[in-house]
Amino acid sequence: MRPTMRHARFLPAAATLAALVACQPTVRIEPPDKPIVINLNIKVEQEVRVKVERDVESLLKSNPDLF
Repeated sequence: MRPTMRHARFLPAAATLAALVACQPTVRIEPPDKPIVINLNIKVEQEVRVKVERDVESLLKSNPDLF
């Protein structure tokens, strides 16, 4: 084999390797410009309903002729 034929055999592999190395994705981790805001508006509706329901129940027991 001639030396040029020996090198020509590795040319597709070298081209593929060069393309893979050139296409590597870049991952950058950067802090945000603005601070992170977590909004914690929580409704505590269930507890209020239970208290009101218990008060109404005790009122109805004490006054059965109310309704």
